[in-house]
Amino acid sequence: MNILYLYKEEWEKEYVKEKLGDLSLEFRDSIENTENEILQKSEVLSVFVSHPVSRETIEKMPNLKLIAARSTGFDHIDVSAAKERNIAVVYVPSYGENTVAEFAFALLLAISRKIPEAHEQVTESGSFDQSNLNGFDLKDKTIGIIGTGRIGAHAIKMAKGFGMEVVAYDPFPKQNLDQELGFRYVGFEELLSLSDIISLHASLSDSTRHMINEESIRHIKKGVVLINTARGGLVQTTALVKALKEGIISAAGLDVLEEEGDMGDEENLLFSPHPKLEELKNVLANNYLINHPRVIVTPHIAFNTKEAVKRILDTTIENIQSFTGGEIKNKIPN
Repeated sequence: MNILYLYKEEWEKEYVKEKLGDLSLEFRDSIENTENEILQKSEVLSVFVSHPVSRETIEKMPNLKLIAARSTGFDHIDVSAAKERNIAVVYVPSYGENTVAEFAFALLLAISRKIPEAHEQVTESGSFDQSNLNGFDLKDKTIGIIGTGRIGAHAIKMAKGFGMEVVAYDPFPKQNLDQELGFRYVGFEELLSLSDIISLHASLSDSTRHMINEESIRHIKKGVVLINTARGGLVQTTALVKALKEGIISAAGLDVLEEEGDMGDEENLLFSPHPKLEELKNVLANNYLINHPRVIVTPHIAFNTKEAVKRILDTTIENIQSFTGGEIKNKIPN
């Protein structure tokens, strides 16, 4: 079995070799840096969320039988193109429900207690003045959790630990979860109108893309704090910028951005043969968010703990081993 493994960090190579050393392994950091000969013969492709798998990529790999995503999300893969070729797509359904939920609250606490501002004040000026560092309690605030899967459920548990009121929206409510964890399921617009804080834990799909947009923001309680550790595409970037300017959203903690793959490569986007106006606008808006005093932006690291990354790799290795043994494990939901 010929495996093309697109790695993220150097240390992954040795870890994967140790577990899959009996198979033919090729390591590259991107599809663009992979020789055509290797693409032609590869039967398994393992990718992280930063490695898009387009229809064009799939067409370059005539022997491809399995795409092993090292993530819970798989919107970076052209699933339709894979299905047409009968290529199985597997993923990591659970690796860090606590990991991502903890990071969501890290962003929220950084905002609520003005931790970045306090740190910058002390390091930049040596000032211990407290006058501009007045924060707010989480206790008794209402937090709206959008998406009650594994990560969302863990975020609810954490919110209850802080003494918060919790409402949640999910198009497919989990039976008895509300009673078990002590929260209330509400409609989407009602959640927006009730919440002091909104935390996004939904997957990205056609139905959830831009769920936070100019229209839905009209229902948001003024002064809300928005936290997004899920997918950048859940939020319409230009609508978020406008809401910040108007004070509807008072602050945001963003570990993901729309078009984040284009950040740092603006020149290529600008001078590409067919630049997309919407992508250009989003990159400009992202730069606005990065420099906004009431926005914290981090580089998609909510998943990134030693424990969680090891769980991701172990599940991916197990998925590949199962496939070589004739079983498809952790196939993506239809």
